[in-house]
Amino acid sequence: MSQQKLGFWLLTALVVGNMVGSGIFMLPRSLSESASPAGVTLAWLLTGAGVMLTALVFGNLAIRKPELSGGPQIYAKELLKEKPVASLLSGFMSSWGYWIGNFAGNVAIISTFTSYLSTFFPILNSKAVIWTIGSFDLKVGNALTFIICTLMLWGAHFIILKGMKGAGKINFVATVAKVIGFALFIILALFAFDKSNILPFVAPKEDAAGHTVGLLSQVNGAALSTLWAFIGIESAVVFASRAKRTRDVKWATIVGLCIALAIYLGISFLTMGVLSQSELIHSEKPLVDATEQIVGPIGAYLIAGLGLVSLLGSTIGWVLLSAEVPYQAARQGLFLPAFAKENKQSMPVFSLWVSNALAQLFIFSTVSSSISSAFDFVIYIATLAYLVPYLISALYQMRLTITGETYLHSRQRVVDGMIAAGATIYSLWVIVAGTSDLKTFLFGVALLASGIIFYPLLRKNAHHLSS
Repeated sequence: MSQQKLGFWLLTALVVGNMVGSGIFMLPRSLSESASPAGVTLAWLLTGAGVMLTALVFGNLAIRKPELSGGPQIYAKELLKEKPVASLLSGFMSSWGYWIGNFAGNVAIISTFTSYLSTFFPILNSKAVIWTIGSFDLKVGNALTFIICTLMLWGAHFIILKGMKGAGKINFVATVAKVIGFALFIILALFAFDKSNILPFVAPKEDAAGHTVGLLSQVNGAALSTLWAFIGIESAVVFASRAKRTRDVKWATIVGLCIALAIYLGISFLTMGVLSQSELIHSEKPLVDATEQIVGPIGAYLIAGLGLVSLLGSTIGWVLLSAEVPYQAARQGLFLPAFAKENKQSMPVFSLWVSNALAQLFIFSTVSSSISSAFDFVIYIATLAYLVPYLISALYQMRLTITGETYLHSRQRVVDGMIAAGATIYSLWVIVAGTSDLKTFLFGVALLASGIIFYPLLRKNAHHLSS
């Protein structure tokens, strides 16, 4: 098992690789729709600050509670440990929602991979019909997309089964390649930057109903859009039990976040300076269009190739994460015992098979554009599922600072308490804002409630073990 341990740089690569995935390629357009350049910049800084507080919470808990490995959802059990039933239920439900969010998000990344592959193979966009069943037409592009997504998923599956170190190295190489690629884009964009494209820097926007949206409201809306880009900040914490040194978990989380935030800010701001507001808002592939404007037609192929490398690394990282979450939860008694099974390489074999089998069901959405569009909404709900464990982690850190558990010096308690309070406020704000729509709120509740079906089996097993 020692050779399977992850060092600082492999952990950092997991954090960066899992955060910098599909979102960055489309966010410049969606952010420009909802906010002025000032609103977009403030949204990144605000979200980055909120996620940094959350990252510090994760890092502190990894050091102070190293026995609670496996991710932020594990802390739900400890938060209510005086009440065994509530402790088990909260830990299971938090793990359940977090797990669904993981493999659903992974499928979104795999699907995006094929869209960038279509730059090199236009047949992936073919509308030619292979056969018709009732009102359903199976098109060539959709069928090929389904096959490629399936191969991507199961290719990652078998790579991971061979061991953590090998999968981590592939993710590391892909992450380094995309960080270098994004850095080159930022350098090129600096020379093509036209400040007239970001003027007026502060300007009102209009919503769908035609109402004027001020700067603060723009920041509020744009900050919600940026949240998906930071999902994955907890990656090092999830793999804490596989780290060579516990302190590496904290620093990998912080360094990974700083790298990702620099990439996000640089690309978002510079893309706004390369393309006009009108061009950016109407672009379906803003980074491709911006690069093409800088270096000519070859730019489309360069950025598409960067996208493929980026998404390949993200796929490895997210498939790893998807299987690790229920595996670690099962080891803590918070998930069905079968998910704790390992192979000879100490990889979560049962969890990996089940997670990817469920992900395969989501991949069937690629054969129908109507189902695929509905899937985008599932991803939004999944994002909210991540926020519950984030909030629980902040509350648990606050509890430790209040009780003084693990603390010898009062000054450190005060500092960590302030960090925990800030992370709690941030998580609550995003949850309230994200669930302000009743339909979204009800779907989020339904997602978490679906796990109730399996809870009696877990409770029965817990009762058997205690007796």
